[in-house]
Amino acid sequence: MKYNQSNLQARMNELLIEQSQHYLQGAVADYIPALAKVLPSSMGVCISTLDGNVVGAGNYQQRFSIQSISKIFGLVMAMNRVGDSLWKRVNMEPSGQPFNSIIQLEWEKGIPRNPVINAGALLVSDVLASHYSSSKLAFLNFVRSLAGDENIHVNMDVYQSELAHGNRNAALAYLMKCFDNIDADIPEVLSHYFTQCSVEMTCQQLTQSLLFLANKGISPSDNRVILSRKDAHRVNAILSTSGMYDQSGEFAFSVGLPAKSGVGGGIVAIVPNYGVICAWSPPLNNFGNSVVGMQLISKLAEELGLSIF
Repeated sequence: MKYNQSNLQARMNELLIEQSQHYLQGAVADYIPALAKVLPSSMGVCISTLDGNVVGAGNYQQRFSIQSISKIFGLVMAMNRVGDSLWKRVNMEPSGQPFNSIIQLEWEKGIPRNPVINAGALLVSDVLASHYSSSKLAFLNFVRSLAGDENIHVNMDVYQSELAHGNRNAALAYLMKCFDNIDADIPEVLSHYFTQCSVEMTCQQLTQSLLFLANKGISPSDNRVILSRKDAHRVNAILSTSGMYDQSGEFAFSVGLPAKSGVGGGIVAIVPNYGVICAWSPPLNNFGNSVVGMQLISKLAEELGLSIF
């Protein structure tokens, strides 16, 4: 079926109805207590296209904690700030291990396997904390600029919850410090990392903010070069191989789009030369990915013929 804006809206509403009970198959991320308070039945989906169309359904304008989706923004900032020297400190290979694995980091002498597992994102946070006088404000301003919306903020309840329960992330950071792969003080690195994870955005804001990755690094709204074409390719490649934790291979096999998930229940998928899809539903599967979010993006990608392969 050929979709226009009107019948795509109707199809999105149908998909949400079809998924109305499937959230029960997952569980909200309660290891961060502030996230456990989110209504598990909430769900939304949004598509923003390069030609300016926005179609959403459900709770697509409700803010949620973006968590690991924030790793995309941090990575882009670090690539722009330090260039190829970043890849001397972090690799770009799939991990094959849990996203917060300490064992792998020890084996590999403090070099994170890629920048979208926790160790890699902490390394990126160190780059930002070391190269910006106020890295947390710089990060927030960057995201606001990309989204074209100043009404994006940090949820301080989530931040404090992360700070109080982030011992494994602290362990990863201190282990990298032992291998001389962290420059800034660990509390500063952790504060930046927990701040970026605690940013709240809507599905619509996320789709708008990541359109440049679907457009070879260029913001379609004002033609700003956010990232070089080569680096936009690199980010999308990393998202294809590693963005969905240990389910990245399955997602590439079944959906075929660069994507990043977060334990707040959000998933963004980049569709080169088309746009961005974001789905949100808080309950997660055993891999840390939204049960309903994966289904929504999978269905839309299949019906719209959006796979890159």
